[in-house]
Amino acid sequence: MNELASTGNEELLHRKKTAFFCSRKINSGNILKCYDWATSLDKESDCVISGFQSKIEKEVLHFLLKKEIPVIVVLGRRMYKKLPNELDEARKKGKVLIVSLFNNPRNSIATAEIRNRYIVDHAENIVFGSLNEESSLYPIYLEAKEKNNKPYLIK
Repeated sequence: MNELASTGNEELLHRKKTAFFCSRKINSGNILKCYDWATSLDKESDCVISGFQSKIEKEVLHFLLKKEIPVIVVLGRRMYKKLPNELDEARKKGKVLIVSLFNNPRNSIATAEIRNRYIVDHAENIVFGSLNEESSLYPIYLEAKEKNNKPYLIK
């Protein structure tokens, strides 16, 4: 799938990328481990691609931007009319690319699934901050294991 719209540093698409996903259901111990993972990354060698949709994904985004880790934000809806300040500041520094795949005003289950597939297709590594078998992310995890992408589950 091609991007409908994008803004920011398109060179980030050429870097080695790590997809980050986190289920909405997460225990408190894993929350801290997600923060630790995000703060362990290096701004020179790492780039994270995600939808940054769940609460923890959004919090991890905040840590990444604060540490100036390059990120690619993939939207399952139309582009922002006005970028949130934190993303706009990172865009000005060349540390973010925001990609919109749809012209829908809101995410839906269908657009989220397509967005997540886009993320996986553009990432060399996949990290799950939390995962349970009922999650919509679980099939992505199983598929990555089957393809021997060695998805990493933060524990």
